[in-house]
Amino acid sequence: MNARSEDLDRSGPSSPQPATSSAEAGTGSRPGAPPTPDVAAAVFGSQVSLAERYVALLAATGISHGLIGPREAPRLWDRHVLNCAVVHPLFATGARVADLGSGAGLPGIPLAIVRPDLRLTLVEPLQRRTTWLTAAVEELGLANVVVHRGRAESLWGAPRFGHVTARAVARIGELARIGLPLLEAGGSLHALKGTSAPTELTEDADQLRAMNASRWSVASFGAGVVTPETLVATVEVGSAVTPGRRVGGSTRPAPRGRGSPTSPGRRRP
Repeated sequence: MNARSEDLDRSGPSSPQPATSSAEAGTGSRPGAPPTPDVAAAVFGSQVSLAERYVALLAATGISHGLIGPREAPRLWDRHVLNCAVVHPLFATGARVADLGSGAGLPGIPLAIVRPDLRLTLVEPLQRRTTWLTAAVEELGLANVVVHRGRAESLWGAPRFGHVTARAVARIGELARIGLPLLEAGGSLHALKGTSAPTELTEDADQLRAMNASRWSVASFGAGVVTPETLVATVEVGSAVTPGRRVGGSTRPAPRGRGSPTSPGRRRP
């Protein structure tokens, strides 16, 4: 099971209440938010207090509603929030960005905080999570974020995005299948991954070519901020990609309805 599935994808109450205010976060028997590291101010600048409120929400209702594992509370800053925020230079000024399988808002909400110019769409199929995300976005006053309940395929044919991102949701080939059709010409997919990123790009190269990807690469971010640094696999397209998947030399049409189930240990974006 990958890190996100193990630590973030915990089942929780079927009917969660809205996120509590930041003043309530850390009260009761929940672990509470960890101290703000000095590097947070360097990353978030004037937005650091907003990032602190987000961490407090993750530590409180993010845990109680099963979006974050309780053991993650002490490392919310370095492993999750800063780990996501440091990749913000990848995104063009004012770009529309889709965060697939957003879960607890990672990486979408940290990106929206550190880059108020970006327009984020948090794409998440489970109502329990979208209920929490909607309440968190309202609590934080993030006017540049919308929450979309549905799978990535539900946005095929909608206005396209300049960037698509995801964090530990699926391997590169599958992300390309569902994410590249969301991109406008010249757009890019950015997958936040661990050390498997270079191997996945090599192993899935044929699938990327079949999806009309123009080039792909791996870069690291966050030197001196997070350890280990955040690895990002980027896949670029020169022209808009038609939805579908190469299977045995033919193109499989876009799935209808709920689609096929995912393999164990992967969350369906």
